[in-house]
Amino acid sequence: MTSPIMSALSLFEAAEANLEKLERLWAKAESLMPSGISFGESPEYDDTRRALNAVVAALPKIDGWKPGIDLPNLNVIAQSRFDAMEVGELDAQVGVEDWVSEPGRLIREYRFKLRQKRRELTRGSLIDLIAGIDQTLHAIGSEIGDAPNLAMDPPHWDELRSQIDQLSVLLGNAVPRQARWSDLMRHLHFGTIGDFNDIEKMDWPAAKAAITSGLYGEDEPIPVPVDDLSNVVAAKPRGQVSLKLEWQKIDEEQFERLIFQLISSEQGYENPEWLMKTNAPDRGRDLSVTRVMIDNLSGTSRARVIIQCRHWLTKSISLPDVSSVKEQMTLWSDPPVGVLVVATSGRFTADAVQWIERHNASQQSPKIDMWPESHLERLLAARPALIAEFSLR
Repeated sequence: MTSPIMSALSLFEAAEANLEKLERLWAKAESLMPSGISFGESPEYDDTRRALNAVVAALPKIDGWKPGIDLPNLNVIAQSRFDAMEVGELDAQVGVEDWVSEPGRLIREYRFKLRQKRRELTRGSLIDLIAGIDQTLHAIGSEIGDAPNLAMDPPHWDELRSQIDQLSVLLGNAVPRQARWSDLMRHLHFGTIGDFNDIEKMDWPAAKAAITSGLYGEDEPIPVPVDDLSNVVAAKPRGQVSLKLEWQKIDEEQFERLIFQLISSEQGYENPEWLMKTNAPDRGRDLSVTRVMIDNLSGTSRARVIIQCRHWLTKSISLPDVSSVKEQMTLWSDPPVGVLVVATSGRFTADAVQWIERHNASQQSPKIDMWPESHLERLLAARPALIAEFSLR
């Protein structure tokens, strides 16, 4: 029996196929339109016009709307241009050309709505499937040995392949396949422990990051469950205000993206980059940014800042964690790192705090800044848009 999501996807696929036909037919019809006033018949244009109008009729509505296109024949277009020229007004001539090109704008509008509505359809299933793939990878990792060329246990491997196949169907063309997607497919095909290690450590984290960022369009509105904010004010709400954020609502990837957006939008920081050091011991993802310090007397100075993100909910940053991260900075020598920021949704142990304070007092490079949850919560309190975007409240 076909599942409800597959039945729904088949409808979207049919709409997508018709939209591609419509885009192709419009491009052909537009190329067949004369640029000036030209009365006469064009069998090729007329056939294209009839096919285009039929495809428009077959398009389903989205939120009660679909393109209202009824492409006219060439004589109607020529007569409209002639009438505008007879009037002799520029506005009339411009209006005719806008009317002639209007189908292209309506088709682009439908494409936008279809892509947005498909993301809405698949979002919940994608979130569930991502969690399922994480669980399957964990189950496989807990049972395999260290021999890199040993074949995988077929039931687990088949389950992972099935989940990735389902993921590809759900994604459709809504989210571009990023660079490691082909590596993921290749490693799934060969299926050795070495392939699994590459999937777990490199392929899936990269694919998951791209998919997660595509769950919501960058410019999609954030839902606000109220029609009129005046009603909220009229209720005169009172109560204690807290900085506490719900860090468990986001994962490691989203935490890094939050910090990246924080430094990208802040004055005094420039050239933010999202980096991956695959030769780092923890294969952690790092953010790089230039901190700009302006002194009206001495001039402007710049320091390279590396930010290590640790989305830890149940443990604190320890002294070994900090010291190992500091040693990793020797890998970032061009240009040298002036400041190391350790940003965490958790806290620092007392030993780690004391060690960092002594290190900074000795003026050794790099200086180490601590951004624990309390610091991040204060920063985000002044940036409520980020709190809403990442659903932290």
